[in-house]
Amino acid sequence: MKNALVSGVVALILSLMGAGAGHAQADNPPTPTTRILAIGTVPAGVDPAKVRAILPNEVGETVDLYLAGKIDQWYSLQGRMGVAFILNLTDTAAARELLQKLPLGQAHLMTFELIPLAPLNPLRQLQGMKAGSP
Repeated sequence: MKNALVSGVVALILSLMGAGAGHAQADNPPTPTTRILAIGTVPAGVDPAKVRAILPNEVGETVDLYLAGKIDQWYSLQGRMGVAFILNLTDTAAARELLQKLPLGQAHLMTFELIPLAPLNPLRQLQGMKAGSP
């Protein structure tokens, strides 16, 4: 029963997003950015020993950001050196500034791709949901 419900919701979301039609969410009202996905990677050619030398400071400062509520979730990337953070920020410029202040950012040994995240807008199309509803 649960799998069928999940499959149905996924199919609905994909159809509402226009999956396969070459567009996504074009007719839906904009949703606010509520989090930022930050994917940090070590640039090609960087000596891993340089990264490892800075890592103890990087980890300590990252923990401080977590304890301050700036980082909500953190993960390692599979198969390559890097991290993924879910940031409790709504402004990509503020996120970039925050991440560049970390030791690896200051040493230019990690770069971040920042992706603004928002509530799943196609869910507004479910019966009884309206833009701006809680």
